[in-house]
Amino acid sequence: MTQNIDVVLSDTKPTLPPLSRRNFLQLAGLAGTAGAAALTGCHGKTAGGTGWMPDQYNDAGTFPVHSRGRVPIDVINPSICRDDRKCILCGQCADVCNNAEAVMGHYELPLINDIPCVHCGQCTLWCPSGAITEVDDTDKVQSAIDNPDLTVIAHTAPSTRIGLGEEFGLPPGTNVEGKQVAALKALGFDTVFDTNFTADLTITEEATELVHRITGEKKAPLPQFTSCCPGWVKFCEYFYADLIANLSSAKSPIGMIGPMIKTYYAEKAKLDPKKIVVVGVMPCTAKKYEAARPEMNSVGRYLKDPSIRDNDVIITTRELARFIKKRNVDWEKLDPKTLYDKLLSAYSGGGAIFGATGGVMEAAVRSAYFYITKQNPPKEFLNMQPIRGLNGVKEDKFKLPVAGKETEVRIAVVTGLANAHVVLDQVREDVKSGTKEPRWHFIEFMACPGGCIAGGGQPKTSLPPSDSVRKARTGAIYSIDERMTLRLCHENPEIVAIYKDFLGEPCSEKSEELLHTTYFDKSNLLVAKKKA
Repeated sequence: MTQNIDVVLSDTKPTLPPLSRRNFLQLAGLAGTAGAAALTGCHGKTAGGTGWMPDQYNDAGTFPVHSRGRVPIDVINPSICRDDRKCILCGQCADVCNNAEAVMGHYELPLINDIPCVHCGQCTLWCPSGAITEVDDTDKVQSAIDNPDLTVIAHTAPSTRIGLGEEFGLPPGTNVEGKQVAALKALGFDTVFDTNFTADLTITEEATELVHRITGEKKAPLPQFTSCCPGWVKFCEYFYADLIANLSSAKSPIGMIGPMIKTYYAEKAKLDPKKIVVVGVMPCTAKKYEAARPEMNSVGRYLKDPSIRDNDVIITTRELARFIKKRNVDWEKLDPKTLYDKLLSAYSGGGAIFGATGGVMEAAVRSAYFYITKQNPPKEFLNMQPIRGLNGVKEDKFKLPVAGKETEVRIAVVTGLANAHVVLDQVREDVKSGTKEPRWHFIEFMACPGGCIAGGGQPKTSLPPSDSVRKARTGAIYSIDERMTLRLCHENPEIVAIYKDFLGEPCSEKSEELLHTTYFDKSNLLVAKKKA
């Protein structure tokens, strides 16, 4: 790949290209820098301020001139792509990648054999011209639906139901769960499950693992890191590979529902796993990368057929909206009371809040409290305000009886990977100093500011993305939890049934085989910049 890097980063100029806005700005503005600012009325220093001109244009930097003002994107990136004809070299993508996600600008050149990207897709939200988008996989979905020999099953993430409506003119935060299911049925999906179910399953496994670490039953370091955000996981593999052992081995909800569909559900429904196509509808572009990771084929290993993947296709909220419109599905006529299919769809309030920053932590703490005390948590664990909200780093602590001794459990929640650097440097320093008592016992990380509700595949709102929209979506997520009588993941009756009938118990041998994974040191793919 190293031989092609210059080609990847360079501007694509086909023979006799049509005159685009970008071509025009390049010609008029002498390579599209000062001229772009003048002709578009851009001003100011940062994209998040009063204009579109980021600091990168004023920095000497080490990136080549032709890529300094925008993120480099590999042609084989499974999550995002760029149409060079639309790129106006405004630098918004570079600004968010550097300042919010701490990827671009945080590694040295020349590149080794990878164009570093955590696939979060925040650049797609910040791009004002629509040049950077998710890789569109709806044709793959349509092809599967059109094949009469295949059973095509969709599953939808917690955050898509409070984002999809914006694509059809509804206010931010509107819950369109029923219409979303109806739309998927109208598109031709045979079955539609709710990934909230495996959000509950993830918590059951992850909380059990946390308890094992705290009590010493499992020899693994503290703090335990959440592992449901694939952008964060790859960031850890890139920049903090020495802390990979801290990552929970529990897969994300999509990593669990694929195997459950192709084993447990396939047995119940008498379906051939080879003829099942699993399609995830996600708020996240990084889920495309996650599904394609080589290790995400536990079904293939379990059934001794490596051709069977856990998940086959991932599409974003935006892709689903375009798919609905392309197929002329009448949104207004969709029944808002349409229900998910049974067996892998029931969920608790804990599963519902997975999409908001702090939600995974809150859900996990509720169940961890139960696993340690054998009692359900008190009411304050159902409304953990200190770890809610959009602040980049949030903390809380509480006391639990561990091994007959009252122990103070300390937790942290991090949103936006630039904030992860701060927290992880503290963890790394504690490890180096040999501190026996961890600063935190459990840390949640989410790549996207605000969490999955503001994922790179969610509807675009404003430039830059607005906190008011994030707050509306977050409020909708928490209101689902508050209205539910079932708020604890481990009490979900379908979760109880799947352990009784199939998995055995949390972190059992079969659970480890199908629901857990390993991660890899990717630090050799880049040279991280040394901190001042």
